[in-house]
Amino acid sequence: MNNFTNPGAAMSGAYLPLLLLFTVSVLNAVGMMVASHILSPRRPTAQKEMPYESGMIPLGDTRARFSVKFYMVAISFIVFDLETIFLIPWAVQMRELGWSAFLAMTMFVVVLAVGLLYEWKKGGLEWD
Repeated sequence: MNNFTNPGAAMSGAYLPLLLLFTVSVLNAVGMMVASHILSPRRPTAQKEMPYESGMIPLGDTRARFSVKFYMVAISFIVFDLETIFLIPWAVQMRELGWSAFLAMTMFVVVLAVGLLYEWKKGGLEWD
């Protein structure tokens, strides 16, 4: 029987390597966690139980609130990272894509520029 009369047989065979890779990955992760728990000595001390803060003594509460401006800068960084992800492939293929893609990308950049201008005018980029 060929694959045209039984498409399910070809489909299940195509996913078998993926299922095998997933199974091996999960077993590897679980095995490493179990081996680490069994093989590592557990001798807790007050010094070892302290939270690690890049070599500095932790100050204050760990649940301190951050300013909204912190999140605004973080979101802006992500937005402009995404802009780069879209602009680089477009720039590589610009000549083949033509004027319609150029106009679409121009509108995309203008919308992001207006958003950046708005954020700048509202003081979202000030780090006081």
